[in-house]
Amino acid sequence: MGMAIARPSGLRRCPRCTYQGEGMPYFRRTGHVGLLVAASLATYGFGGLVYWLARRRHLVCPRCGLGWENASRALAVTGPEPERRLIEQEPDEKLPSSGLKRRVLGTSMVLFASLLVLIGFVEWEMAAVAVGSVLGGGGSLTFYWGWQGLQARQTAIMHGIQRKILKLAAAKGGTLTVTEVAADLNLALPAAEQILTSMDDGFRIRSDISAEGVIYYEFPEILHRRELGPGD
Repeated sequence: MGMAIARPSGLRRCPRCTYQGEGMPYFRRTGHVGLLVAASLATYGFGGLVYWLARRRHLVCPRCGLGWENASRALAVTGPEPERRLIEQEPDEKLPSSGLKRRVLGTSMVLFASLLVLIGFVEWEMAAVAVGSVLGGGGSLTFYWGWQGLQARQTAIMHGIQRKILKLAAAKGGTLTVTEVAADLNLALPAAEQILTSMDDGFRIRSDISAEGVIYYEFPEILHRRELGPGD
C-alpha cells in the first residue's frame, strides 16, 4: 500500500495557472505598485489612497496575479495517485512577464499626452500639440508592447496546462474525461472542457461519446503506442 500524500491545509491552487502554494500580498507585485503610483499622481493622492485601502488586505497568486479568493483549497490525498504525483512534481516553468508595467506606463503617457494636446489647442501652442502627439504615439507603442507581453504570458500558461494534460493522458492510458482533467489539475469544469476542446484537432486528439453518453477525449498516439513497431 502506498503512503498517503499529506498537504498543508493552508495551501491553495490557482485555477488560472495551477500554481499551488500560498497567496502573496496584493501590493508586493510590482505592477500593482505601479498602478498605485499612477492612481496617486493622477488624482493628487486621493485615488491612490482609496485604491490602497480597497486592496491592502487582498492576496493574489504569486505567479499570475489572480485574486487568491478564486483559488481552491488543496485537499489532502489519502491514497497513492501516481498520475497526480507525476503532475505535481513537474518543475514550475518560468513564465514571461505580463507586461503590466509597460501597459501602465503606456496608459499614463497617453493620458499625459492628451492633456498636452488639449492645452496646446486651448492656448494655441503648437509646440505642446507636437510634443503631445509624439508622446501619445510612444505611449500607444508602449501599451501595445505590454499587451503583447500579456498575450505571451497567457499562451505560456495555456501551453503549460496542455503539457500537464498530455502527461495525465499518458498516465491514464490514452483517454480522458473533462471530470478527470478538472479533478487532477484542480481546474473548474468549464475551464477543463474549454482547454480540451481547444486541443481537439480530430487527429492527435479527438472527442467521442461512449455508449453511456459520456463524452471522452482520446489520444490515439498514446492509446496505440504499444501496437506500433519499427517502421510502422
